[in-house]
Amino acid sequence: MTDLKPAEIVLELDKYIIGQQRAKRSVAIALRNRWRRQKVEAELRDEIAPKNIILIGPTGVGKTEIARRLAKLTDSPFYKVEASKFTEVGYVGRDVESMVRDLLEMTVNQLKSKAQEAVQDKARQMAEERMLDLLLPKTQNPKTTKTEDGREAPLELVTDSSTEIRSTREKLRQMLRNGKLDSRFVDLDVTDRSMPMVEIFSSAGMEELGVNLKDMFGSLLPRNTKRRKFKVPEAMEILIQEEAKGLVDMDLVVKTAIEKVEQSGIIFLDEIDKIVAKDGGGHGPDVSREGVQRDLLPIVEGSAVTTKYGQVKTDHILFIASGAFHACRPSDLIPELQGRFPIRVELDALGAAEFVRILTEPRNALILQYLALLRTEGVEVVFEDEAVTAIARVAEEVNSRTENIGARRLHTLMEKLLEDALFDAPDLTPKRLVIDAAYVERKLKDIQANDDLSRFIL
Repeated sequence: MTDLKPAEIVLELDKYIIGQQRAKRSVAIALRNRWRRQKVEAELRDEIAPKNIILIGPTGVGKTEIARRLAKLTDSPFYKVEASKFTEVGYVGRDVESMVRDLLEMTVNQLKSKAQEAVQDKARQMAEERMLDLLLPKTQNPKTTKTEDGREAPLELVTDSSTEIRSTREKLRQMLRNGKLDSRFVDLDVTDRSMPMVEIFSSAGMEELGVNLKDMFGSLLPRNTKRRKFKVPEAMEILIQEEAKGLVDMDLVVKTAIEKVEQSGIIFLDEIDKIVAKDGGGHGPDVSREGVQRDLLPIVEGSAVTTKYGQVKTDHILFIASGAFHACRPSDLIPELQGRFPIRVELDALGAAEFVRILTEPRNALILQYLALLRTEGVEVVFEDEAVTAIARVAEEVNSRTENIGARRLHTLMEKLLEDALFDAPDLTPKRLVIDAAYVERKLKDIQANDDLSRFIL
């Protein structure tokens, strides 16, 4: 993030997303402005608010993918949620603050996993010592040992015995590292996961109370442990995980997670057009829809959300909203919320030319995925250029006649096209399949010609 210029961000997005240059430029500028804000003097830094974005366009044109790739590119905390899941406080449904809690929870878990990976070497050493203790139990009093006449003597005085124990332990250590003890079993005390489940039902706005009560009861209930037999490799993995958890400073993880969410978090609000009240609304669901907008307003403007890890300020979280806006317009949002989304970008509908590029150009191109899947069965598939063009043309035709679902249409077409090959792949002979335009026409002509079948199958 510190090194990427806006043009470089767009180039990275181009590797996975075809077209939509205006949207890519907008998110690249918003991202770079975050870096610029960090360089501004502290007095002015807190005054610079993020420029939130509304992406307008039909489904399947790349709105979600742009936001997701952007977050992955910068290693920013990212959370996607449908605005239609929320209801106004007082109605049955999710509270808008829950998206901030979920974002923080996800970030804490990710940072905890990374911290545990960072201490794997140290955890492995400590687990190895515990494993050797299990394989070679210590005497009751490690500082003394019994002599030949039955009396206890300091261990350091009995040099022969001490040396023998150390020698045996080192031999076992070498055998353990070489895998010669993998077939042996050891007894290990593990936490019994079958604890009684306490489900707490809470109304909207009370979700955090439910979370805190669960945590409280979870810590009050005694942790049952039971002794089980494990093979040495399985036991080592359990011991490594236990030691890694003990080595991680959770206070530091939580502090870092809160700071990361506050400074570089991205929340993607999908289907924001679904919370716009219809014309003439004012009763029934429309009241709740407009209420959700009012509840969203303080979160987007900047407020402190209480979580089980502490308060999170949302002042500098970047909100990217998206919607098709078929039945309404962004101007139908309440004026205060409109003002908090100053950047509006309309994404282009996709046609046959874009579908051809989507099938072949991105690093995760759909054709490349199917080639890789069939290659695992030893089947070599060759797509001729005319076949790719035919698939794109069919996708455009079906989109125009039925519901326009953009590039998602390609998934259903490709699955239908390669259905026989995917089914017969293990026994296919010869292990080479050439897909040409005639093959595409033959496989898709019946469904393409029949509007009813297209509507239900494609």
